[in-house]
Amino acid sequence: MIPGKYNIVCPQGSTFHQQFTWIIGDTPVDLTYYTARMQVREKHTSTVYNLNLTTENGGIVLGGDEGTILVTISATDTSELVPKEYVYDLELDSGGEVTRIIEGKFIVTPEVTR
Repeated sequence: MIPGKYNIVCPQGSTFHQQFTWIIGDTPVDLTYYTARMQVREKHTSTVYNLNLTTENGGIVLGGDEGTILVTISATDTSELVPKEYVYDLELDSGGEVTRIIEGKFIVTPEVTR
């Protein structure tokens, strides 16, 4: 499967929520037995990540048979990001098969109110 492309805009210093739904045809994919992970890095070749979100650390919540994927980043974590353009991808693991479902730019806009 070729991953979808979607550029995320994240306001620095704000709690961030982004929901995706994985649908094949007209049917949501049942994510009941999946785990998920998403990393944000400065470049594809960066050896360290700026954000690491997973179902295990609570940064991603899967919606079972509805096929939803909710990504949440705390205001504390977004305030620590330098405003600029990063890259990200989001992968789902069914217990042996990993599927990258979406990727793109992760753009952090600067906070004014502090």
